[in-house]
Amino acid sequence: MKIISGNKVIYKFTNLMDHVEVISSGDVIKVKTNDCFFQQIYNEEQVLTEIDYDRLNPATGPIYVEGAEQGDLLQVKVISIDVANKGVCAVVPNEGVLGDQVSKPIIRVVNIEDGYAIFHEVKLPVRPMIGVIGVAPSKEDGEWPTDSPWKHGGNMDTNDITAGSTLYFPVNQKGALLALGDCHAIMGDGEICFTGLEVPAEVTLEISLIKGKTVKWPLLETDGYTMVIASGNNLDSALYEATSETVKYLEGALGLEWEDAYILTSLAVDLKISQVVDPKKTIRAAIPKYIISTERLIQSL
Repeated sequence: MKIISGNKVIYKFTNLMDHVEVISSGDVIKVKTNDCFFQQIYNEEQVLTEIDYDRLNPATGPIYVEGAEQGDLLQVKVISIDVANKGVCAVVPNEGVLGDQVSKPIIRVVNIEDGYAIFHEVKLPVRPMIGVIGVAPSKEDGEWPTDSPWKHGGNMDTNDITAGSTLYFPVNQKGALLALGDCHAIMGDGEICFTGLEVPAEVTLEISLIKGKTVKWPLLETDGYTMVIASGNNLDSALYEATSETVKYLEGALGLEWEDAYILTSLAVDLKISQVVDPKKTIRAAIPKYIISTERLIQSL
């Protein structure tokens, strides 16, 4: 199994990136990731303004997948996410949902013991997830810093991207050029105060290609759902994109009139907030598998 070192990182997803490793479809790999601060924060007395902001949100990679071409789907199965035994979180003035009410920056270092994060004696069960994961964007979409989400993936901060889930990305460039980082030991939907519990991690992935199929926005498969992950300048635009794609998928895969697919979406599909603190806001539309399986949905593309 190939191991991708955490010292090989990018800070921007572009259409043309230099890869750090080459793998084949079907390979299982281990990717070492850094926390969003690149481990610059290690105690609560540090001053946030004194860290190197040019090193924020590193993503390990990119990884070149042999045979991946524009118009394919890259399937990324998350096998495991092993996190460090402590993480950090922070409050920053003018960041997060209530940033205007923050009077001073605060850092908290949180220990992780026996599967729990201990925050002020409150035991929170950890559920490790990947914050940043994506591929090279299309040439038309331009360049995207690793702190932003878009059609290529990126900083989607979706807490269902966890062990056991599978992502599907549109391939926009030869080799796909996958990169990931910004793992969290735990995070609520929205990432309300600007951080989750930020941790370095070792992520084990199985990478495969689905030839001749593509999507506009990344898909996420969990045990019970297929989710469309869409982003926009605000929640309304992200909601519109996620809903529009969902209705289109149900229309095509189930052979419904558009209006009937729209009704079915209203009856059974949940819209969930992924994050509201990045430069773009992110929503996921969760399609129950009892309506249609992920495999059948992808076959209909």
